[in-house]
Amino acid sequence: MWHRLSDRIRPIRFGVALVLTALLGLGVSVANAQNSRTILRTGNPTPSVVTTGSGDYYIEFRARYAWDYGHTYLVHGRVGVPPTKADVAGLSPVGDDSTAWVIGHYVPVPAETGWTDGDLENKYVTARYRVLMNKDEYDRVLTYIKGLQDRSHVWSAELYNCNAFVGDVAKFMGLKVPASSLIYPKVFVTHLRLLNTGHPEAAETLVSDNVKEMSNPTRDGRAMINNHVYTIGANGEPESRVVRATPAPHVTIGQVRVSSRAGN
Repeated sequence: MWHRLSDRIRPIRFGVALVLTALLGLGVSVANAQNSRTILRTGNPTPSVVTTGSGDYYIEFRARYAWDYGHTYLVHGRVGVPPTKADVAGLSPVGDDSTAWVIGHYVPVPAETGWTDGDLENKYVTARYRVLMNKDEYDRVLTYIKGLQDRSHVWSAELYNCNAFVGDVAKFMGLKVPASSLIYPKVFVTHLRLLNTGHPEAAETLVSDNVKEMSNPTRDGRAMINNHVYTIGANGEPESRVVRATPAPHVTIGQVRVSSRAGN
């Protein structure tokens, strides 16, 4: 579904469009990304915030629902002060339609690095991990984030996606980062949290957890259904309860080659 789902969320901000190479080895086909639209179900409760560190400022890594794969991004600010659009950073294709996202599976496309529609909606969050710090630490990290935004001009599903962008910030902070960026945003942020909160065994379950998420009937998109933005129609496809939008174009991206390289 490529058009806007409502006035409150722009689902084409997909953070990552692929799965680990291991999935292909298991015989899982990603030939048609649109097939995932048919498995939307009622959503899960918004995850609680897991916090480490100390101080009055924070960097919070988040994954949120989007129509197919989700989006990974971060929110920063002072504890107790509601974040604004200016407090969000992430990497996503430029534009409000699916064109750049589809092309980005083949070649890098122009990117933007700020707030996208839905980022500040708690009900769409699928995973979160907050790191507290003092003002000096926060200022150093914020300077790095701003610099990363300034030099991040393209998005590529395989070469540099939203997971990779957020992972670079986490590495600068001295955090352990999942071994691949070619995984679902929810899995990426969940494993980022586990790796940095005393669960080293999480590194061994990255592939298996990503496979589970791929087949999870409640993965990306069901928060919108749960919150009555959309419902499932008689044909198994989502239907708007707000606006009867025109059907989205059927997009077939063909067999996608994914890299076995770890990290970026």
